[in-house]
Amino acid sequence: MINKICLITTLLFINSHAFSQLNFGESRKINDNWKFRKGDIKEAAQAGFDDSKWRTLDLPHDWSVEGPYSPTFASATGYLPGGIAWYRRTLDIPSDKQGKQVYIYFEGVYRNSEVFINGKSVGMRPNGYISFYYDITSLVKPGSKNSIAVRVDHSKSADSRWYTGSGIYRDVYLIYANPVHIAPWGIYFTSRESGESQHMAGVQTTLENAGTKAENLIVIQELTDRQNQVVAKSSQKVKVGAQTKETLTQEIMVKNPHLWSLEDPYLYRIRTKILKGKEPIDQSETAVGFRTLRFDANKGFFLNGKSLKVKGVCLHHDAGSLGSAVPCEVWEYRLQNLKSLGCNAIRTSHNPQTPLLYDLCDKLGILVLNEAFDEWEFPKKKWLEGWNVGTPGFEGASEFFQEWGETDLRDMVLRDRNHPSVFMWSIGNEVDYPNDPYSHPILNKEGIQQQHTAGYLTDHPHADRLGAIAKRLAAVVRKYDATRPVTAGLAGPVMSNETEYPGALDVVGYNYTENRYDMDHAKYPERVLYGSENGHSVDAWMAVRNNDYIFGQFLWTGIDYLGESHAWPSRGFTSGLLDLNGHKKPRAWFRESLWSEKPMIYAGTIKKGGRERIAPTDAPPHWNYQLGDTVRVICFTNCYEAKILLNGKETKNSDNPDYNRGILSWEIPFEPGKLEVIGIPSSGPNVQFALETSNRPFAIQADAVNDTISADKGVALIQVTIVDEKGLPVFLSDDEITCTVSGPVRLLGMEASNPTDMGNYSDNRQRVFQGKMMVYVRSMGEKGKGKVILEAPWLEKAEVGLEVK
Repeated sequence: MINKICLITTLLFINSHAFSQLNFGESRKINDNWKFRKGDIKEAAQAGFDDSKWRTLDLPHDWSVEGPYSPTFASATGYLPGGIAWYRRTLDIPSDKQGKQVYIYFEGVYRNSEVFINGKSVGMRPNGYISFYYDITSLVKPGSKNSIAVRVDHSKSADSRWYTGSGIYRDVYLIYANPVHIAPWGIYFTSRESGESQHMAGVQTTLENAGTKAENLIVIQELTDRQNQVVAKSSQKVKVGAQTKETLTQEIMVKNPHLWSLEDPYLYRIRTKILKGKEPIDQSETAVGFRTLRFDANKGFFLNGKSLKVKGVCLHHDAGSLGSAVPCEVWEYRLQNLKSLGCNAIRTSHNPQTPLLYDLCDKLGILVLNEAFDEWEFPKKKWLEGWNVGTPGFEGASEFFQEWGETDLRDMVLRDRNHPSVFMWSIGNEVDYPNDPYSHPILNKEGIQQQHTAGYLTDHPHADRLGAIAKRLAAVVRKYDATRPVTAGLAGPVMSNETEYPGALDVVGYNYTENRYDMDHAKYPERVLYGSENGHSVDAWMAVRNNDYIFGQFLWTGIDYLGESHAWPSRGFTSGLLDLNGHKKPRAWFRESLWSEKPMIYAGTIKKGGRERIAPTDAPPHWNYQLGDTVRVICFTNCYEAKILLNGKETKNSDNPDYNRGILSWEIPFEPGKLEVIGIPSSGPNVQFALETSNRPFAIQADAVNDTISADKGVALIQVTIVDEKGLPVFLSDDEITCTVSGPVRLLGMEASNPTDMGNYSDNRQRVFQGKMMVYVRSMGEKGKGKVILEAPWLEKAEVGLEVK
């Protein structure tokens, strides 16, 4: 079961206007009843345009994932289409909003969006990952119907090395405010230790006066705890001139604050009230946490004064058949599964992600390395015919970096700087990849242990350019938040060490170059180092575990994702610990044996001499073979001893026990029945994991991860498993499931995590993969009882009831 964080948050939002994404005013989501049409229709911006025949849908929406998959599209973006499309909606601005400031806020539109209000353009934003807003006060007519139209241009569809999606794929808000109000993203919370057992909290407030005269105001800051009790307070007067902004900082001493940590992610709230005389004219609430960060070149990273090894994963932003429009409940389920196996950090690879992801990390106790860019002034290779094969393309975000890069970075920092989970800002990923595009004479030297396609290429941009750009970007970050270090993921440290690039960073990340840790620590003793992107090998983890000066790693990747596909048929990359629907893969159990402090054990099997080549860390959990087969049993455990039983009888000892590296194995002849591994920890009860030989598929088993959802577009996750007549999972099943729903819900998607199934993901039929799938069901805005029926030929059907409230 998930913790219902998303359900609680949604219900709070429904009953309050205080929780604005921009920290001011009265906000409401306007996700419902949009009109949508693919194609470039020039007249669609006009206020009176007839869109009655267009498709009606609710946001968030990703049109690319609706397909179809085709080998004519780029492998980099998952063989899915881009294109141009329009969204339209009527805005009903009540007459009592006359005299108010009106803003519209988009959490993310991919990409090249242009927004029109009543036929007039209010702005264009090329970056598809950045949240942005417009002041539309002068264009709307309170008491009348107003039109909004959004043109989205993703015609350069091979513009990324991974799947991006297309459309308005995050939430949209309409915000009303008085002429004098808190500026967008105008609340900034910081804290520092100030003597024993007390912290000094600083709250910076930026006020905006759109009126024609100066105003004398009172700014009140109230710090409230989980019980909504005020624990500290500050009040200060300020004068804000007409048509200007004014920033003030208030300090609040807090004794014995409850610290935010991974084990106990305690959150306070800052309630900011703006008074004009005695009249409240604006209010905002911001979730905040008290915690300290320290980075040491020799001792690593410290959270709240305690040494911490960062056990991180890199994450892209899609969820298989849901594309990039990923609901809160899906992210909550995924993050909880990651944390359960010992993961304590994520890296937003390689772009800012949906705001709800940061909220969840705040509440679950997961650190966030927040990353801005994958490329700077020049494009990287985008593979079109399979991963690292064929002739690449060169479309990408670099085309607007010079004009928009610093603005995009600023807006990322302003949006996310109040999250206690965010502990580093990354200004780039692998922008220094040798010869893609930058080059340097050092690449002509042998023995540099650095991947590159050739030696120094004089027709490529010189790597010396990197230093100046990094300095400029780092200065932007530090201007808006000096409390967290600036970092980047270096793909070519040998080359970059010849430039000023690493010196512009506070903390330096190395991608896949663990072999350089020792030598570079000795050569650059003041450099704080960590693995910003790493493979799943034990040695890569040992380099972290055994060296105090390496404070962590980020695996590539935490979850399977669309894009970076191999040759057709291939939906995406499969190096994740979790599959596309968030289930643990065998390698997740292996990682748990290395990362988790809780005793655990897992068993997977591989037929000896079989045609399929399977890595030991991907050994699947099934016990269905033929008599006479010899089977290699792979066991992952963090216990100090383990044993294996087949049908209750203990077999021989492990062929090659290596408890230090978390993996054991046995080769045994197959015998139908129950295979069991038992882990014996140093203290506490034993742990066990069992596999049983299954018979033919007999029934569909369906279990709701969350059977209560919000009427405000809440999403239920339903796990589907094919079982035999004894209720045992049938791993080898590929039955086609048909899903029908009734009540105030609709089918949102079905995902089985088959990386080579290039079929239709928009209908209500899907084949299970390895005997499993996930079904997503969304509420439709009304309370009541929902029912989900899952059927397949020759199998007993399953029914799941949902409560929508």
